[in-house]
Amino acid sequence: MSSVDHAWNIDALREAARQRLPRGIFDFFDGGAEDEITLRDNRDAWSRLRFSPHVLRDVSKIDLSCEILGGPSRLPLVIAPTGGIGIGWPGADVAIARAAMLAGIPYTLSTTATASIEAIAKANGSGRRWFQLYILHDQDFTDRLAERAWAAGFEALVLTVDLPVGGKRERDSRNRFTQPYRPGPAQILQACTKLHWAWGILRHGGFPALENIVGLGAAKLDHFQSQASSVGQQLDPAFDERGFARMRARWPGKLIVKGVARADDTERLLGLGADAVWISNHGGRQLDGAPATVDVLSDIVQAVAGRVPVMIDGGVRRGSAMVKARALGAQCVCAGRPTLYGASAGGLAGAQRALDILTDELYRTMQLVGARNMQEITLDLIDSRTLPRVR
Repeated sequence: MSSVDHAWNIDALREAARQRLPRGIFDFFDGGAEDEITLRDNRDAWSRLRFSPHVLRDVSKIDLSCEILGGPSRLPLVIAPTGGIGIGWPGADVAIARAAMLAGIPYTLSTTATASIEAIAKANGSGRRWFQLYILHDQDFTDRLAERAWAAGFEALVLTVDLPVGGKRERDSRNRFTQPYRPGPAQILQACTKLHWAWGILRHGGFPALENIVGLGAAKLDHFQSQASSVGQQLDPAFDERGFARMRARWPGKLIVKGVARADDTERLLGLGADAVWISNHGGRQLDGAPATVDVLSDIVQAVAGRVPVMIDGGVRRGSAMVKARALGAQCVCAGRPTLYGASAGGLAGAQRALDILTDELYRTMQLVGARNMQEITLDLIDSRTLPRVR
């Protein structure tokens, strides 16, 4: 058995990744903004919800399948975008995209991935894939990214709207972490204690580039990547409703808006043509002190009123989160760190292990609450005393 086979939950995969990676790289994957209040609260919010289970139901067979954004999925789960992850395990982006295809769930590629749009399309094969787009100052370059994604069979564009500037990620500053990874003397000393990681990087030709933004040009790319915590320097803080409407007119597929935390913003976005709302605070990596995503889910579901799907990320570490999210009205949860931890610990096998863990926990939770399929996951399965207050 490999090290990931012994991991019985996502926290164990996280620990395996922590032990394998240099501290600066692990902290880049694991950390949040400033005091990491929102990072912690995202996870704590799931645990504040309690179940109210049914009994005396035949739960010998459970159907986990559902619809996500008008298409089939084997689980109410989407792989959320994670950038720069090839420094953790060579080919990590490709491994996770392949794991998603094998699991029968949608995969979302980050703008700042260490694999190209076209390489991911090949690895993902017949799977469902979405492209997460940052809005850059260079409008023509941004447009070309979207055009490449559509040509490569990405069915949805995930327009990220909570990143007008980069969050203050103090772990990265403390570790002098940069993207792409350029180790100084302290980082080289760290690497000497992580020989399995270092050998993997050397064997695959060194540290990977952020493949999809290489075309920005040397000067812009250096500025974009000079410090991970300042990643927003090449993003366009002037992007507004007019810019959103322009992207809607240009993109021929489904358009998901990611980074929503307010019901009134949701109403405006639907008016501008959003096909789905993705509730997110960027995994606690942007505005510290933003609300936990679960705490605003009911507000936004009420505002949407069934017109488009609602998705949610943030702090997902257990399969039970899928049941809680569905009960509160979300179509699915989106999770990035579980498969990132898995891939960082064991490549494709680690990413698959993460999905196996979440799938098993989802199945078991549905049996224990008495829900035999997605249609039977309803609000009454959540103890009303633990529900967030709807404003």
